[in-house]
Amino acid sequence: MSTNPQNLRLLLCDLQNHIRDHLVASRLANTDTDLAAISHVTQADTIYAIDKLSEEAILYWFAHHWPDDEPVEVVMEGLEEGEVVTFPRGTAVENTKWKCILDPIDGTRGIMYDKRSAWSLAALAPQRGADTCLQDITIAAMTELPTSKQWRADQVSGVKGQGIVAQAVNVLTGEWLPLSLAPSQARDFKHGFAGWARFFPEGKSLLARLEEELWDELYGLGREATPLIFDDQYICSGGQLYEILAGHDRMQGDLRPFAYAKLGYESPLVCHPYDVCTFFLLQEAGGVVEAPDGSPLNAPLDTTSPVAWMGYANEELAGRVRPVLQRLMREHFEEPRA
Repeated sequence: MSTNPQNLRLLLCDLQNHIRDHLVASRLANTDTDLAAISHVTQADTIYAIDKLSEEAILYWFAHHWPDDEPVEVVMEGLEEGEVVTFPRGTAVENTKWKCILDPIDGTRGIMYDKRSAWSLAALAPQRGADTCLQDITIAAMTELPTSKQWRADQVSGVKGQGIVAQAVNVLTGEWLPLSLAPSQARDFKHGFAGWARFFPEGKSLLARLEEELWDELYGLGREATPLIFDDQYICSGGQLYEILAGHDRMQGDLRPFAYAKLGYESPLVCHPYDVCTFFLLQEAGGVVEAPDGSPLNAPLDTTSPVAWMGYANEELAGRVRPVLQRLMREHFEEPRA
């Protein structure tokens, strides 16, 4: 008999609690310089020492806590490309029931300098081999990895079609608190936070120019004494989604795959499926997550596929942006026809 989906949700939460506690304990024994040391470079990303700590914690947890009657394939950043990891160990992939995609630490660059929270992301989809994709995900959890000065760390989890469970833990006492989260119901973007990823020098000017044209068309620039739209570059896709879910931001997204392709960059520094594997939690809370062209967000559950996405606090905001964004993307990213 299959395990209740809510029990699997709780298992993902327990896994991430283990990662958070392991990271907090390790930070006490290491300096920021130790945690920021480069471990190695993969096709997906640069792996820092702090990432290795979480990967070890994950493999230990699965070996000791994952139920044998729910065999699972684990796909995560940090594993060698082509490496197959299943639990119980040695299970053939074709005999697993689930594919679990993980980002042990999303937002490494912020947390390794104790600058800003990172997030641990995990999601489960019924196993369909190489065809398993983001749209197959039915269970997900995301847990905040706090900076050393934080007393609270948030956690959001859910089963598709059954809403979300939001709670926070006092990392000093271990006490759990209920958490109320809801995306903004604002009808426009005025005097709110909105934008998209331009974290690194590559493609920054192109992405900024497109964003500036979007706001100019929607509201006009330079017409107000104070800025109408505020920007927050949170180097963490899970964190961006959380900021919408929590009502802090009205729009976030990532168009880097298009910008890099236009500029001829072959950079791994784009969003990957594990970075957005918890996207349906925002949808369960009433927000919108989609591909930039308005279609359902989708990609194979691997560690290398580039993912472009847009997230909105509500459908009305999405409807304001969609037609303008799609036209601007055609103008900026598509090659002119002969």
